[in-house]
Order: sequence, then C-alpha cells, then structure tokens
Amino acid sequence: MKFTLTSLALPLLAAAAPVTQSTANPPFSVMSIRSGSPIHYLQLNAAGQKFYLGGSTATYCPTQVTDCPPGNQTVLAPGGTALDTMVPGGQQVYIDPNGALSFTQAHSANIPQGSLLGPFHYSADEPWAHYSFGSTGFMACPAEDNRWQVFAAIQNATVPNGNVDECLGFSAVALDYTGDVPAWQYI
Repeated sequence: MKFTLTSLALPLLAAAAPVTQSTANPPFSVMSIRSGSPIHYLQLNAAGQKFYLGGSTATYCPTQVTDCPPGNQTVLAPGGTALDTMVPGGQQVYIDPNGALSFTQAHSANIPQGSLLGPFHYSADEPWAHYSFGSTGFMACPAEDNRWQVFAAIQNATVPNGNVDECLGFSAVALDYTGDVPAWQYI
C-alpha cells in the first residue's frame, strides 16, 4: 500500500515542480553556427515566404492595427512549427517540395503539395538549445543580395545556384525570445 501511495504522489510532485528555462519550450530566434564560414553567427530571417541567413526580416502590419509590433526580427513559436505572429490563423513553417524552409502566407493554410510539415525539433540542450529538421538538419545555400537561403540538408534539394555542393550545413542555435509578439505577420 505504501508503494502505491508513493507511486501516485511522485507524478503529482513532478507536475507541481517549477519548469526551469532549460526545459521550457519558449519562442525563439535562430543563429547559425558554422565556424570559419561566411554564415557563422548569422540570424535566421523570414522574407518572401522563405528563410535566409543574412538580409533582413520582412513583415507587414495593417494601418488599422494599433500598437503594431516592431517586426524587425524573426521569431519562431514554441516548437518551431510556426512563426510567432499576431495575425489570425498564424503562419505555419514547412519544407517545400524543393527542400526550402518556408512559411505560409498570412490568413492561409495553403501548403504546396509534396511539402513536409516536419519533423521540426526544438531541443533545450545545454549550454545551447537547438532547432533542427528531422535527422538531416539544415543547410544554407548562396542566394541573391549576399544572403544564404535555408534548406533541409538533403542532397536532392533544388537550390538557387543549382549546385548543392555550394551549400553549407550549420548548427541552428535556438535563442530564447522573451519579449512581446515580434510581428503582426511575416511576408
């Protein structure tokens, strides 16, 4: 009988324990780590329904919305399956049929046929949390305007310059975001 009471009490005590930041699943931004490369320490930015290392985040807020968020950084919602936005319906993250890390247009759940909805992973490893796609992770490929477009690290991706060998695999470090919702919508 004592064993039964103890086994019932332990899960309740564990559920009541405070969650520490290292085990939480917060909104987060992403920084690339690839030592000795042009993408080392670049921020992940949402623009044109794709993701890039380098460049700027592209956002929009309707004029009738009061107190628009600044919209100057890309933040993923907890878990990394969507962007952290105010727009009704949100904006989902996916891998398009060409392998590009992409996001849905605001007010639409339309995702191209052949796209993958994951698996995306947020892991609160010590000392750095990480964001990844399946077992392959991500790679960045040279694109226009001195940016690097982000793709799932797969050999058959259709990359901007047509040569996957120009792409660089990277570690996507997830940096906790603690501010207000950062954007109305990403464009």
